[in-house]
Amino acid sequence: MSVSVLDMSISVDGFIADPDDFLGGHDGERLHAWAASQDPSRPVKQFEDEWKSAGAILAGRRTAELMDHWGGSHGGLPIFVPSHRPPPPAARWGYPLVTYVADGIESAMAQAKAAAGDKDVQVRGAYVARTALEAGVLDEVQLHVIPVLLGQGRRLFDTLPGLIELDIVRVINTPDATHIRYRVRT
Repeated sequence: MSVSVLDMSISVDGFIADPDDFLGGHDGERLHAWAASQDPSRPVKQFEDEWKSAGAILAGRRTAELMDHWGGSHGGLPIFVPSHRPPPPAARWGYPLVTYVADGIESAMAQAKAAAGDKDVQVRGAYVARTALEAGVLDEVQLHVIPVLLGQGRRLFDTLPGLIELDIVRVINTPDATHIRYRVRT
């Protein structure tokens, strides 16, 4: 059975981008530097294997457009984008693995899970993650908590509908980040 997993790097104070919307801070990479580690004792390969073993991507429209829809293929995986607006030209005509879903997050997640089969659905983007949490269709949250305080910027969980309980599935501590995977309680 497919599991939907939000996977994000985040500062200790809850930010995923600085005020100018640079992902991970002004240099654009501060929150993602842990993934560039070549040290074989670090868990980078484990996370890369998880990302590569996914069966589909569910991405927010803003994230998908910022990433130019990953060139139409996120490592060969189909990409589902919930949006009430029609897709831009590249997604409409040039990217056959990109599907815009106009009838809500529940439908987009169901389509992504159907495409993924028994593999995970990787969730990309803060807004789509919050929407999926609110709708009860996000199964797990994996955070790579970076030991830095950005002080301001774009928060991952800026607004939520209320209390959402999580169970800790796994914690991996490294000098570069603490990697925590949670299961969303239903």
